[in-house]
Amino acid sequence: MAQSRTSIFWSWYERHYALNLYVATGLFLLQLVHLYWLTMHVVYLRLFGMSAFTLSSFYQFLLIAVDYTEVPALFAMSLIYTNDLRKRFRWRGVFFLLFLNSQWLHLFWITDEFVMEQFTRHPASHGTILPVWLAWLALSIDYLELPVMVDTARRAITALRAANFRPMFTRVGRYYRWSDAQPDADPSNHSSEHNPSKYLFP
Repeated sequence: MAQSRTSIFWSWYERHYALNLYVATGLFLLQLVHLYWLTMHVVYLRLFGMSAFTLSSFYQFLLIAVDYTEVPALFAMSLIYTNDLRKRFRWRGVFFLLFLNSQWLHLFWITDEFVMEQFTRHPASHGTILPVWLAWLALSIDYLELPVMVDTARRAITALRAANFRPMFTRVGRYYRWSDAQPDADPSNHSSEHNPSKYLFP
């Protein structure tokens, strides 16, 4: 029974692979906002003693919203590489899955709050147990997202190029040409000659 449900799920996933890929890539690319803040605020603060990115109330809201999208993004992205490995084993897929799921360590243990505490506390302070090198480890984990972003963005672009949208655009164009040519057409007339929907749904 479980195997049957799994087969049904992957069959559905394959049928809607392009859509799943676009959604997963879009969600994951939102993390670029978080990486920008991480670089210009946290890393810059540690290296130069000042922040290059002051958060206004709008950007604070944006950053919080992006943070909430990371969990569904990780699930969606993991499905892409799990599906790849299900069909063919490749070490790149294994490494990308490891890169992705290392984010859970950052989310639930060495969090952004811990990193900020370690980077901004006074050197003589000993209020934390975990060392500063662990904060740098957390930062490196965040940047492991970048190669995965590049790979999935490349996949999404390839899928968009392969998609044949010309018939859809052609039908829409015919519909609007019909509407412009017959502005006073009776909408109750459903004959083939007077029905514009034939161009959208042939």
